[in-house]
Amino acid sequence: MSNNVDFLIIGGGAMGSGTALSLAQGGHEVLLLERFEPGHVNGASHGTTRNFNPAYAQPEYLRLLQRANTLWDEISLQANTQLLTRTGLVNHGIVAEQRAMHQVLAGAGFASELLSIPEAQERFTGMKFETEVLHIPAGGQINADAAVSTMQALATGAGATIKHHHQALAIEVIDDELVRVRVRHQDSESTVSAKHLIVTAGAWTHHLLGVHNLPAIHVTEEHPVHFALSSTSAKFPGFNHIVDGRRDIGSRVFGPVYGMHTPGQGIKVGWHGSGQVTDPDHRKHQVIEEQILGLQQYAQRWLPEVDSQVYESVSCTYSNTDDENFILDRLGPITIGAGFSGHGFKFVPAIGEYLAGLALGTRGSEPLFSASSTQRAPLFLERRRALGIS
Repeated sequence: MSNNVDFLIIGGGAMGSGTALSLAQGGHEVLLLERFEPGHVNGASHGTTRNFNPAYAQPEYLRLLQRANTLWDEISLQANTQLLTRTGLVNHGIVAEQRAMHQVLAGAGFASELLSIPEAQERFTGMKFETEVLHIPAGGQINADAAVSTMQALATGAGATIKHHHQALAIEVIDDELVRVRVRHQDSESTVSAKHLIVTAGAWTHHLLGVHNLPAIHVTEEHPVHFALSSTSAKFPGFNHIVDGRRDIGSRVFGPVYGMHTPGQGIKVGWHGSGQVTDPDHRKHQVIEEQILGLQQYAQRWLPEVDSQVYESVSCTYSNTDDENFILDRLGPITIGAGFSGHGFKFVPAIGEYLAGLALGTRGSEPLFSASSTQRAPLFLERRRALGIS
């Protein structure tokens, strides 16, 4: 391994892999260091399904979404493997927001339609609805595991060097064109020097960069479940459901609900950002029984074609900023990508391109994603407090 490189990336999950791919295919020298083994389950990039949900209104996200929509297909074509399966995606629960989104999406090049309750239930037989539904045909599911391994393979083919089992221990900024990183591999330590450092370390971002002069990042351990299908003929799109926690629906609400069909595993259903705050190095891997029961009760009411008594839980980390907007910014010789959990995976190749541009100096950051914006609206914590989640 060369100890002097142009671009060093710390964190080989989806975002780091996408950045390595963009830089390497642009002809740049890239070294990516990942702490864990390929396909590990310690972070937020593992598993086989993530929703590609185009339901955004902010222009910054729409631009990323438009680019990601193109890049997912381009990467799939390069690798001769399908990473995004377009099953369609539905949003339901708040009609006014859905109608506003319908208007915005048309201008962004994403076709969408508003379906009545009978229309939606006839088309998507595995689900029940009680409001009008926003259906986006371009939505679907991304194979997360395959996406990470594919991007790494393509990046390596373009000249990038990727090293697993290499843990970054400390970062020292020497000047605007030199960063030194102390790295542990097995029982030895070494120092890697780089002209520019990109940190895409997910839940470990603050561990590496410290908490000062960066927005807060809340790390939680989440436990979605895969419910067994009770009917092989039921039709499921990806879905997002805003359930009003103030209403009595027969069970406690722990947040917005997301879900999708995971082939071979059933229907994945989870609460958004409802897990326990955790240290990623000391995760308990312990489900919250009350939240699992809530998912079972949700499935009984809204997903008639699953068996709510037969399920397997999975564990992952979330890392969210206060306002749940990303951090995409450059601070001197360090570029930072963080705060993606819950809605970042759909953007991966576009974010990789964005971070590469920041590192190269060919683009600037946007105020919405600024690392200097430490005073962000506390939406993440306020939503949790309103639902009684500590």
